Amino acid sequence: MATTILPPPSPALDAAPTQVRLVGRRRPGRWVTTAAVAVVAAMLVHTLITNERFEWPTVAHYFTQESILEGLGLTLWLTAVTFTAGFVLGIGLAAMRLWGGPLLQSVSFGFVWIVRSVPPLVLLLFWFQLASLYPQLSLGIPFGPEFVTFNTTHLIAPLVAAFIALTLDVAAFAAEIVRGGLVSVDPGQTEAARSLGLNPRRIFRRIVLPQAMPAIIPSSGNLLIGLLKSTSLVSVIAVTDLLYSVQLIYNQNFKVMPLLLVATIWYIVITSVLAIGQYFVERRFQRGRRDARPFREILRDAARLRPHLPAIGARA
Repeated sequence: MATTILPPPSPALDAAPTQVRLVGRRRPGRWVTTAAVAVVAAMLVHTLITNERFEWPTVAHYFTQESILEGLGLTLWLTAVTFTAGFVLGIGLAAMRLWGGPLLQSVSFGFVWIVRSVPPLVLLLFWFQLASLYPQLSLGIPFGPEFVTFNTTHLIAPLVAAFIALTLDVAAFAAEIVRGGLVSVDPGQTEAARSLGLNPRRIFRRIVLPQAMPAIIPSSGNLLIGLLKSTSLVSVIAVTDLLYSVQLIYNQNFKVMPLLLVATIWYIVITSVLAIGQYFVERRFQRGRRDARPFREILRDAARLRPHLPAIGARA
C-alpha cells in the first residue's frame, strides 16, 4: 500500500487576505515639465498685460464694430452652407466608393484623389479665374445646339467661387471620413442582422450607422473647425469675411496687430463653441462606452476579492 507524504502547510496560504494598497509610480519628470509650462504660461500672461503695443482699448473698440460683425456673419454663413453641401456630397461619394460599380468607384476615387492633392487656395483661385478658360458656359444638347448661354465672368462671382471651392474640398475629406467610419463596423454585425431577416435599410439605420457614428463624429468636428479657419482664404479674392473686414480697417488706420487680435479672438470664440458642441455630440453617441470601468479600479477589486486558498493539510 502506497503512502503519500503531504508537505507542511504554507503559512502564506493560511494567512487571511489583506487589503492591497496601490501606490502610484513617482514621476519627477512630470513635475519638472509642469513647473516649466507654468513658468512659460505666467510669462505669456505677463507680457499680454504689460505690453502696451497690444493696444487692448483699440481691440475692445473694434471688437463689436458693425463691419466686423458683418464679416463675422458672412464667415459663419459660408462655413455652414459649405459644410452642409460638402458633407452631403461626401456621403454620396462614400456610397459610390462602397456600393457602386467599377465606374462609380473609379469616379469617386479620382475625385477624392484630385481634390485632396490640390491646396484649398489653389482650388479657390482656379474657380475664381475660371473665365480665363471658359469665357462662356452653355446648356444644350451635347455636340448639338445650345439653348442658354451664360457669361462666366458674371456667373462665377467671388462668393460663388468661394462656395464651390470650399464645398469640393469638404466633400473630398468628408467622403473618406464617412467611408472610414462605415468600414470600421464589424461585417459580422451585418451578417447577424441578415440572418434575423432585417432588410438592408433597417440594418444600416439601426446597426451599422450607430456603430459608425463614434468614429465619424470626431473627424467631422475637426473638419468643421478646419473649414471655419479655411474661410479666411476667401479674403484673397476680396470676399468680405471676418479677416477681409479686419484688413480693410487696418489698411486705413495702420493698427495691424490690434485688428488681427480682434479676428483672432473671434475665431477662438467660435472654435470654442464648436468644440463644446462636438463634445456633447460625441458624448451622445458614446453612451454605451461610458460604462467601462477604469483599469485601476478593476485591479483594486481583483486584489481585494482574491480567493483564499485552503491549507493543503486541512484539505487532506
